[in-house]
Amino acid sequence: MQALRIMSAAGLALAMSACATAPASPPPPAATLGAFDRQQDVGETAIAGAAAFGDGRYTVTGGGANIWGNVDAFHYVYTQRSGDLHIAADISFVGAGGEEHRKAGLMIRQNLTPGSPYVDVMVHGNGLTSLQYREVQDGPTHQISSNVSAPTRVRLEREGNYAFFSVAGADGQLRHAGGNFRIAFQEPYYVGLAVSAHNNALSETATFSNVEMNAPHLADVPDTGYPAAVESTLEILDMSGGDMGDRRIVRHFTGVKIEAPNWSRDGRTLIYNSGGHLWSISVDGGEPVMINTGDRVKLNNDHGLSPDGAQLMISDQTEADNISRIYTLPLTGSDHPRLVVSHRTARSYWHAWTPDGRTIAYTASRPETGTDDYDIYAKAANGRGRERNLTHSMGLDDGPEYTPDGQYIYFNSTRSGAMQIWRARARDGANPERITTDETYRDWFPHFSPDGQRMAFVSFFANDVRVDDHPPNRDVQIRVQPTDRSAPPIIVTKLFGGQGTMNVPSWSPDGQYLAFVSYRLVR
Repeated sequence: MQALRIMSAAGLALAMSACATAPASPPPPAATLGAFDRQQDVGETAIAGAAAFGDGRYTVTGGGANIWGNVDAFHYVYTQRSGDLHIAADISFVGAGGEEHRKAGLMIRQNLTPGSPYVDVMVHGNGLTSLQYREVQDGPTHQISSNVSAPTRVRLEREGNYAFFSVAGADGQLRHAGGNFRIAFQEPYYVGLAVSAHNNALSETATFSNVEMNAPHLADVPDTGYPAAVESTLEILDMSGGDMGDRRIVRHFTGVKIEAPNWSRDGRTLIYNSGGHLWSISVDGGEPVMINTGDRVKLNNDHGLSPDGAQLMISDQTEADNISRIYTLPLTGSDHPRLVVSHRTARSYWHAWTPDGRTIAYTASRPETGTDDYDIYAKAANGRGRERNLTHSMGLDDGPEYTPDGQYIYFNSTRSGAMQIWRARARDGANPERITTDETYRDWFPHFSPDGQRMAFVSFFANDVRVDDHPPNRDVQIRVQPTDRSAPPIIVTKLFGGQGTMNVPSWSPDGQYLAFVSYRLVR
């Protein structure tokens, strides 16, 4: 497949299509593989794999170096299917094994080449369980790691162009693991059981029992916007080196919508809003703890920590007029948050703190300016003095954030006719300059790594949302760009998200991770 790497995009698409519809000839069908038709080794395997079916159980032995990176090597027991599909199994390894990262799992694969696009749920020898995926032919592999180790049962779920997974703990009850990735397969695709030794000099064996394959019955959701019921997943996105794009599930929330995670300054805790309240949770998961915000009990998703980590700034609309106002309180909580920004008839939404902690920036509408448009304002963090209007433009300016050196304020704006990222001088909003230019996307909420070298933001598809809207429950991607613009933005991950995914500062203090929220419709 080396020639594919120098083809045009159109040529690559055609070549991938050919791979998907006319892969290397598979072996003839086997009569003794239960729900599956064929088995074969995929990629380089020094030791030939084998599979047998009996008493409702599949025993699969596989060699190969790994299912990872740009190429795979494993034994595959499979059939072909089309449409939405759930496949589930109880998986266990036979023997102690020679590699802690030996893998056994359930896989959907576009073709039978070693570098095929795929998605799977893999159980590792050490208990790690993850949704793995390769989006493009011969491209890299990434994963979403479950917070459940050594599950008794797993399920891979293809629903439209999204892949989800479920895991079962000791009680054997499958529950949604959380997280999702958008990956499109041409039909038909391959689906089946896979085992890799993670060491090409060895082979490993796993059993798959109670295997089930079925097309899910998904209820129609006519309005996927704010009225739609969702499940939420708090996740951490790796932004470091070769692991950039890998994700880890902190906690999955069933029947609860959470939004907008911040990091504590020691990197140990995430803070998010849900149900009008503010919550904290360990980055390792566990039970959330509500932060006391006194009589402020209708918080929205615009909140964050002071540079020293001691204070919180919140946006709340508890008052009877439902107007969002900005308050401050200690990170430890308070019965009486202190009012910082208020307007009698117009809303204010906090977004940023200057690096020295003296000033905050927010987006607000002020009718006295003669328009209902939202602009960027700044005010002393202690609430004293007058607010300063930093931007003046027709349309919407939103999501301000200061650069770590305090010289610039970045924000998203419709002033060009497309929602893009802009910057201006932090002191007075002078010299506005457009930063992102690809009008395929609607770009929202710029956030800076602590060293100021990278900017991450959420991108919607322009043909999917209004120019001034960032609704929930949409196809979105998290993109990142060097702050010096030495390279164009790249997509780090794709997910079902939108409003609530990453509204506020969300880089870890060491700059290695982003925190965000993904969603799944209740269907």
